[in-house]
Amino acid sequence: MSKQKKEYVSIPELAKLMGISRIAVFNKVKSGVIKAVRIGRNYAVKIGELGVILGKDLDRKEKREIDAAVKKTVAEYGETLKLLGRE
Repeated sequence: MSKQKKEYVSIPELAKLMGISRIAVFNKVKSGVIKAVRIGRNYAVKIGELGVILGKDLDRKEKREIDAAVKKTVAEYGETLKLLGRE
């Protein structure tokens, strides 16, 4: 019997990882906060999404927002930042 790499985590497993109830996780799935796929009657979350869900990784949208904020800050305060860097 070969061991296959697990691709998905169930709602109860995710609830245990997050330290919240499975109903709370299910509500987050239903509201779209957590991306999940329906497998039969149940929902499952891709293992690759766990970092974003658990707050350890940033998703693309969050990265774009941070990049935009950095660009805006540099554009507005670039000279000041340069002067502060010399001190």
